[in-house]
Amino acid sequence: MPATEPSHSKFDLTGKTALITGGGRGIGLQIALTLQRAGANIILSDADESRLPQAAQRFPVKPQVHQLDVTDAKAVRELAGRIVDCPDILVNNAGVSRAAPTRDTTDEDWRTVLSVNLDGVFYCSRTFGSLMAERGSGAIVNISSMCGEIVTRQQSVVTAYNASKAGVNMVTKTLACEWARSGVRVNAVAPGFVRSDMTDKYPKEVITAWSNQTPMGRFAEPEEIASAVQFLASDASSYMTGTILLVDGGYTCW
Repeated sequence: MPATEPSHSKFDLTGKTALITGGGRGIGLQIALTLQRAGANIILSDADESRLPQAAQRFPVKPQVHQLDVTDAKAVRELAGRIVDCPDILVNNAGVSRAAPTRDTTDEDWRTVLSVNLDGVFYCSRTFGSLMAERGSGAIVNISSMCGEIVTRQQSVVTAYNASKAGVNMVTKTLACEWARSGVRVNAVAPGFVRSDMTDKYPKEVITAWSNQTPMGRFAEPEEIASAVQFLASDASSYMTGTILLVDGGYTCW
């Protein structure tokens, strides 16, 4: 009987190239660092070019860095032209939120959130996923949210954000079915509350309430989301596509 491959090697990304959008800080930066530790070559992109030099200093091996506005379909196509080889892994992480009651949500805020969170996922997936499908291999991991499935208490004022993440979930499932026989897997990680720049802006009493409403009694650390991304990007999840992987400390179990 042939020796079986050690299970830990299935998480290894050595020789793979990973493109992470919105990677200049926060969860995106942690995802990029985690994937590099797993052996991947990193292409880091962010809409804010000023974030990239400082972010790049965090890496033991310097990544490629590119300014990218994911809401600009032409810019996405141009980036694909500047990258010599199509990435093996695409992590659609770029995202924004605008918290306001629906009646106070401006047209501009609605369009900004939908453009970054949903249009950006579509544009990047269409460009790089199509190239992956032509090649016959690839893994796309979209960063969704538990808010794509539920409305959280004390935060029912993010209609645009919730709608965008629900859209990400359906884009994930649709592309997974379209490209399943082309060797491209498309999955999503749906975090609960994560300690990040986005959540730090909320009042302390709201953060405390959210922690208390979570069965595990705390926010996730960015590293815990990054580990889930590594799993979906690796051969350890080779029979998974179209999955929305909740990483929410049990919040949606209530």
